[in-house]
Amino acid sequence: MPTPPADERRGRRRVAARAVTVAAFLFVLVALVLPDEFAHLTPAAFARIPVEGIAGVVFILAAPERARRYGALTAGGLLGVLTVLKVMDIGFDAVLVRPFDLVLDWPLLHPAVEFVEESAGGAGAIGAVVVVVALIAAVVVLMAMAALRLSRVVVRHGGKAAGTAAVLGVTWVVCAALGVQFVDGAPVAARSDAVLAYDHARQVRDSLNDKEEFARAAAVDAFRDTPADRMLTGLRGKDVLLAFVESYGRTAVENPQYAPQVGAVLDAGTRRLADAGFAARSGWLTSSTAGGGSWLAHATLLSGLWVDNSQRYRTLVQSDRFTLNQAFRRADSRTVALMPAITRAWPEGSFFGYDKVYDNRNLGYRGPRFSFATMPDQYTLSVLQRAELDRKDRGPVMAETALVSSHAPWASVPRLVGWDQVGDGSVFTGMGKGYDAAWPTGGRVRTEYRKSIEYTLNTLVSYVETYGDDDLVLVFLGDHEPAPLITGPDAGRDVPITIVAKDRAVLDKVSGWGWQDGLRPAKNGPVWPMSNFRDRFLTAFGG
Repeated sequence: MPTPPADERRGRRRVAARAVTVAAFLFVLVALVLPDEFAHLTPAAFARIPVEGIAGVVFILAAPERARRYGALTAGGLLGVLTVLKVMDIGFDAVLVRPFDLVLDWPLLHPAVEFVEESAGGAGAIGAVVVVVALIAAVVVLMAMAALRLSRVVVRHGGKAAGTAAVLGVTWVVCAALGVQFVDGAPVAARSDAVLAYDHARQVRDSLNDKEEFARAAAVDAFRDTPADRMLTGLRGKDVLLAFVESYGRTAVENPQYAPQVGAVLDAGTRRLADAGFAARSGWLTSSTAGGGSWLAHATLLSGLWVDNSQRYRTLVQSDRFTLNQAFRRADSRTVALMPAITRAWPEGSFFGYDKVYDNRNLGYRGPRFSFATMPDQYTLSVLQRAELDRKDRGPVMAETALVSSHAPWASVPRLVGWDQVGDGSVFTGMGKGYDAAWPTGGRVRTEYRKSIEYTLNTLVSYVETYGDDDLVLVFLGDHEPAPLITGPDAGRDVPITIVAKDRAVLDKVSGWGWQDGLRPAKNGPVWPMSNFRDRFLTAFGG
């Protein structure tokens, strides 16, 4: 093949060079205007003017040559790091409704690797980690090279660059003064990277101090030394079941997408329980987490401390904090936990104060998985009844359980069967799907979420109808709101909580709480932090 003429080769190189320059410009621009919240990821959110870009042009034009080169490389590398951090923030916001914590959130990455390992095997997990690390390094290096290339373009076209920077600077000031924005929360006058760097720097400082702050709060405990004869006297002789319902938040009760059907289940459940001689009162708690991290909510409610990160959780379970479970044990109840989602050793169980822990390894289930859920909620409650509450010559039992049929991805929802048919769970064969089951597509995921909440609520009501007696007290609540995919933006962190009992003296103890009669909380009812529940509960039912 003949060699192209020199002019043609030069022309191709110019075109290629311009293409690379345009790509570098777009790479840097997108990094500068990329929102750090999942809800703001719309095309209009990228129609913004980044003040950091204007400042960068001014620096390049004013700085000496040596400083320009090192300044561009440093700024580009830093922008690459901030871009990676933005992506982490977007991911955490989409799932946990908060930004990534540079100090406290690294332990949460381990479950993500485990998920990949269970879905794609050990080699797949290693490959995924390698790819992610390579992508992070590539973003940082390519961003630095892009910034260096653009700095040279700015120098070559100094006059035009200065004029453009001046026009954009004036426009930025005007837009900032007028508060112009095409997307709510994403102003045209962007300064997101500067704010991001500042916010995360402050977050690092606060996170480093958080352990000491938490320790000070944990040292204050009004119930640690309460004698046994004054502990939970209002519940003596009662069997108390504390049930956390996965992803059961205010959204399920009030969002128009779910409220008509879920509300109908709650209202019908109130009537069904009344026919069986039971009454209920319901209110609201604000969870310490959203979208995930159920263990943080459990720890918050049981310890009376605000546990909203992994460091606080680790500090708590290594302490001697007096938990709600330990209070029942001191009051001569047998304390048990039914945790179907736990599939390995759980040393934290000894901290909370359980006499017996039932988990996936000893619950005896022989049926199919239901995506994340290792077994249906009905089976979990059936084991509680058979293994603990049907025993002869026993004392009162305090049981805590995590009901996980309403856990993401809502790919398979069980159906209620007769309680006498539950057996070893093989009756559920044909209903379930594997751990790696695909998420329902489109709007169907919201429908399946709603159905899962309806299933668990109906299961709890049916359990009380079937097995409830004068001594049963059921406390059930949501652990947290689901992810924004289900709730939409700005859902908050409130979850419903309900107390059910046949003995009206139990509900009389909480008559001053302002809670609504029935299973459905009042929209404008009182809202407490979840960390307040332990002390309020122990006070209401104490001596």
